Amino acid sequence: MLKKTLLLSAIAATCCMSVNGQNYPKLGVDPIDKVIDAMTLDEKLDMVIGAAGVETDASATVGSSAELVPGAAGQLNAIPRLGIPAIVVADGPAGVRINPTREGTKQTFYCTHFPVATVVSSTWNTELANQIGKAMGDETRHYGVDVLLAPATNIMRNPLNGRNFEYYSEDPLLAGKICAAVVNGVQSNGVGTSVKHFALNNQETNRTSNNVIGSPRTFREIYLKPFEIVVKEAQPWTIMTSYNKINGTMTSERADLVTEILRHEWGFKGMVMTDWFGGQYAAAQMQAGNDLLMPGKKTQRDELKKAIINGHLSMEIIDRNIRHILQCIMMTPAFKGLKADNNPDLKAHAVVTRNAATEGMVLLKNDGNVLPLEGSAKKVAVFGRTAYDFIAGGTGSGDVNHAYVISLTEGLKNAGMKIDKSVQKAYEKYIPAAKAAMPDAGEGLRKFMPKDLIDEMQISDDMLDKAAKGNDMAIITIGKTSGEFLDRKLSNNFNLTQAEQNMISGVCDAFHKAGKKVVVILNVCGPIETASWTSKPDAILNVWLPGQEGGNSVADVLTGKECPSGRLPMTWPLTYNDVNNKADFPMPDEISDEMIDKAITGFADKRTTGTTRNFDYTEYNEGVYVGYRYYTTKNVNVAYPFGYGLSYTTFEKSAPETNVNADGDITVKVNVKNVGKTAGKEVVEVYVSAPGKDMDKPARELKGFAKTRKLAPGETQTVEITIPYESLASFNEKDSRWQVEGGEYKVMVADNAADAAPLTATVSEKAGVTETVRPCLLPEMK
Repeated sequence: MLKKTLLLSAIAATCCMSVNGQNYPKLGVDPIDKVIDAMTLDEKLDMVIGAAGVETDASATVGSSAELVPGAAGQLNAIPRLGIPAIVVADGPAGVRINPTREGTKQTFYCTHFPVATVVSSTWNTELANQIGKAMGDETRHYGVDVLLAPATNIMRNPLNGRNFEYYSEDPLLAGKICAAVVNGVQSNGVGTSVKHFALNNQETNRTSNNVIGSPRTFREIYLKPFEIVVKEAQPWTIMTSYNKINGTMTSERADLVTEILRHEWGFKGMVMTDWFGGQYAAAQMQAGNDLLMPGKKTQRDELKKAIINGHLSMEIIDRNIRHILQCIMMTPAFKGLKADNNPDLKAHAVVTRNAATEGMVLLKNDGNVLPLEGSAKKVAVFGRTAYDFIAGGTGSGDVNHAYVISLTEGLKNAGMKIDKSVQKAYEKYIPAAKAAMPDAGEGLRKFMPKDLIDEMQISDDMLDKAAKGNDMAIITIGKTSGEFLDRKLSNNFNLTQAEQNMISGVCDAFHKAGKKVVVILNVCGPIETASWTSKPDAILNVWLPGQEGGNSVADVLTGKECPSGRLPMTWPLTYNDVNNKADFPMPDEISDEMIDKAITGFADKRTTGTTRNFDYTEYNEGVYVGYRYYTTKNVNVAYPFGYGLSYTTFEKSAPETNVNADGDITVKVNVKNVGKTAGKEVVEVYVSAPGKDMDKPARELKGFAKTRKLAPGETQTVEITIPYESLASFNEKDSRWQVEGGEYKVMVADNAADAAPLTATVSEKAGVTETVRPCLLPEMK
């Protein structure tokens, strides 16, 4: 009772000072603690809860809750008397997401649609990733946004995850390094990032309530590692907690995750915020160290106020969280008084996105060096709906309101090619009619879900015969997209539809019969099944979701203006049956409307509970054997391995020269020579095989990579890669420590994760413990 009386007296005194005092402390002038002490209870609640103030969760799901920048995802409350401005946060991973038009002005506010994150990681080029980040950050600043809700660096655990296009890789090192480069680029503009979704947001099905069940070693070595790399190499201004549970508790309510691991172990200095309407109990989120609840609900405010007054939540916890928020605010353009001019250099950024997309494209097949196209291949028959209706990016918060998208046919025309008009007219007639016939997306949250694409047009034999006779070659485009809320269907998103199979077979048969070549363009959101049809076309170029300049970027590679140098950041299995965690991932084709409605209810109101496997809970039974770690260790054949990609030229690499210093760090030197006839870039991938005696280890793990500059024919570059000693450590759950086992390590310079004849060297390492930590993320006790 005494504690409650003293607390109420302190609150009353604070309120009295706030109302009657004349010389209020100011943020940036006075110490932060003095500013916090001057706040009333209601003002403190304003600080830890976003400005939306919504009654229900559904109203600002993917849309906007910001007034200062229309279309931005949200904003924080201002306290003018204390010098605290409102700051604006906006999506997203492929560029700033705000409304392109505003009331009262004819000016447009379009943003550059950059290539999706998967394209960026496919470049294996941290310098280029940094350039993309700089361009994103520039638009963020010009449009008056203080924090970009990006990038996302969750692991591509399963190829059906609907949001994989927003993520970087199945490998934590590649994901972390590329993400850190983007963060550094964005924040070089004096604006912040919010790295997401922390952590283990690896499925979209029932994502707000799903309970991820796994071991601390699995979590730390695979799923937390990219976040650790980003924090230590880039210090993002904010981290966004994910929706899901980990071993029974919401991520935003886990002190061991957001305080012990993130702050104490990794040294994170910034602010932690929830994903929109994330978590369940506001007081538990505050106690765990989740500083800010977004976009802000009245019910959260009521819950916190009641918890404070009743003595269930200490003011010290609230003050701690406000301190993190104010430290972040002090870095923002809004706090520094910088005004938005709404005039970014969109033309310059279009060049950045065009070049980045080009470098992230992966050449999967090129029989007989069909590509690059010879000068004589000028007349082209183009098939496939997405050749004319190109997919720039995914749906949901990762989308961008762009001014235009260059289709494949437009890109080819810009490159001087002639497109078969009769085929084009057939598609231009078919596409709008087929779209009009599609069922309505639905109301509420359903309208934000990924939409089914129209099926491929049936192509008559007569059209095929005429096209084969009247053109030099054929190009087929296969398009697949995905987004928030739902995972990719196996039947028509990972696997090709029968109409797509018929199109590939028909075009290849007709053109090959006429002695002409066929190239397939994959405008896809992630891996697809290729084994059933890959033998038919002469070349396959995977262009992903390449942003608004996509058609021009594809043409740059097809014509040889640019030499392909992209490498896969994930494995492409032969069939989905080969995926080792298929039994521990939702089967989207079997998700009923009732289950979708349940998930929507869980998102919009209270979290769901239940016992449905891979819906209410998902077990990570594969442990650390994610992606290539499984396929290489178990010798499972794949369609295209992690790190795979072809080029128009040929490179020779020298045997690796290795050195181990006194700290155990390994230096690897490799000479890379272009022995072909075309200038190009090469990726150097360094894998390490551990002794594997102390604990079970994958056959090989990526421990370093680098990309050369563009090498002219005959030119050589020496690449030096350092593998830190601590990166060789595995997590010992029994002793809660990171340890390096002693013995012989094989260092491999490989063309990809499945390379059977890598260039090798052997080094010796001493056993050691690199860090001992507190036990965290332990299995739930019931």
